[in-house]
Amino acid sequence: MSSPAFPLDPLDRLIVLATQDGLPQVARPYHAVAEQVGAAPAEVMARLQRMLENGVIRRIGAVPNHYALGYKANGMTVWDVADERVDTLGERVGQLESVSHCYQRPRYLPDWPYNLFAMVHGHDRAEVEQKARQIAELLGDACRGHEILYSTKILKKTGLRII
Repeated sequence: MSSPAFPLDPLDRLIVLATQDGLPQVARPYHAVAEQVGAAPAEVMARLQRMLENGVIRRIGAVPNHYALGYKANGMTVWDVADERVDTLGERVGQLESVSHCYQRPRYLPDWPYNLFAMVHGHDRAEVEQKARQIAELLGDACRGHEILYSTKILKKTGLRII
């Protein structure tokens, strides 16, 4: 979304429209976008960088379709980790190959004691549970409990669209 501090000009708008459903899956995606919008590849890359820096777009990154890759079990593991160790241990959990994202959240006592969240994907629930055991081993005695919250349906991952 543009703001008065950073309005989109016509070329910016064309670039956003050309990329909002993802970059082309070709060897040189920015060149393909440049061809589509009638600009030089360097100009497209510079404008995308400027939009990132100004908060017009938040990120450029891959969003894998875990289901298409054969990962049918998706579990958000939630952990009750000692507050004085959650930052350090959260960093370590987030670096595990099996964790797609990891973050800290506030507890809501007495019903919700969990303050560390780590998403893992597996071909089945047994694989997710094995990955959760690896996280538990890493956390050691700093972990006072955990749960695995499994996805029950696929949600479409898209951002704001302009037309």
